Amino acid sequence: MKAFNSLEESFIKQRKNAHEICRLFAKSPSKGNLKRLRSMFAHCGEQVVIEAGFHCDYGSGIKIGDRTFININCTMLDAPLTDAQITIGDDCLIGPNVQILAVSHAVNPTERLAKANFAAPISISNNVWVGAGAIILAGITVADNAVIGAGAIVTKDVAANTLVAGNPAVKIKDI
Repeated sequence: MKAFNSLEESFIKQRKNAHEICRLFAKSPSKGNLKRLRSMFAHCGEQVVIEAGFHCDYGSGIKIGDRTFININCTMLDAPLTDAQITIGDDCLIGPNVQILAVSHAVNPTERLAKANFAAPISISNNVWVGAGAIILAGITVADNAVIGAGAIVTKDVAANTLVAGNPAVKIKDI
């Protein structure tokens, strides 16, 4: 995981800007507000659908492939670091109330008092379905065609063509 100080003035400014764009999109998910939201991302592919209630911290740490659908109330805690981005492939389905969290805090109490943030990349490959309410933690890779069951908390990488579910998420079966 890579450390960064989210209290730096430039990061605070970026977050405030991203939060305002997300707030406007939630209030009025018009084409203009969607265009502003998409323009924050490092990349946003063709035919991407993002439903109202989307929230992110910076936006610049997010890459989304083509034909991906992001349902209501999705939260992506991205980092302003190029080596700790959230990458979502083509043809993915992200269910309602999903949290994709590339940012975390120190477990050590002394380090936590210093208010440092830690970030690690999250990679969601192609044709992945993330079920409603699932949480994907920092440093995770989800391979092609995987399915993450509703409410799962993903703490380890997910292999291609598998279904995982539970807390913590475990492999249920090959698909």
